[in-house]
Amino acid sequence: MSKAAKSVEELEVFQKAVVASAEVSAIIERPSWQRYLRLREQVGSASERVLSAISEGFEQSTDRHFAQYLYRAKGSSREIRSQFIVARQRQLVTDSERAAVSDKYEEIAKMLTGLIRHLEAEDRKHRR
Repeated sequence: MSKAAKSVEELEVFQKAVVASAEVSAIIERPSWQRYLRLREQVGSASERVLSAISEGFEQSTDRHFAQYLYRAKGSSREIRSQFIVARQRQLVTDSERAAVSDKYEEIAKMLTGLIRHLEAEDRKHRR
């Protein structure tokens, strides 16, 4: 971490999550997904939760609190990967689409892990 981000939008992990979320949204808007309303809502919600948790965490006053939100974002990224396995089984996505989404969210999870480790090592009581 070379310099402290002044806004959540400066975080590379947030930027990647924005791109991944847009890609997921485009996929779940396909007509074939309309029949699977619960799966569609779950995937869309998990994608939004990744962004929301990072954003909410960024605004926390301590590093530990920020890290707690990042753990939630990491869990939601795992949920998306799992739900895309289900989507593949239902032939809503191709193998390559499932793999691409999974790879993006796996990278996001790894970045979140790195940021969590950094925050836990710094353990600032007052981030701002």
